[in-house]
Amino acid sequence: MNSTDLRYPIGQYEPQPFSESLLAERLADIQFLPGLLEKAIENLDAHQLNTPYREGGWTVKQVVHHVADSHMNALSRLKFT
Repeated sequence: MNSTDLRYPIGQYEPQPFSESLLAERLADIQFLPGLLEKAIENLDAHQLNTPYREGGWTVKQVVHHVADSHMNALSRLKFT
């Protein structure tokens, strides 16, 4: 993969074997992401929020909303199971 491929700004998904430490890391990611995301955008103005991260990509605002929607859908699916 080309590291300048902006379709994958943090790289493509690579499966990892299960471990308790990986589980703890992933749970911490889920727990702390909303606060970190809020802190990252709290001082952005409307122009910055409406700026796409790459040509033809989502805006910052769209990414933030997508993350919120994704978390809510995950919670709903978990409750349904």
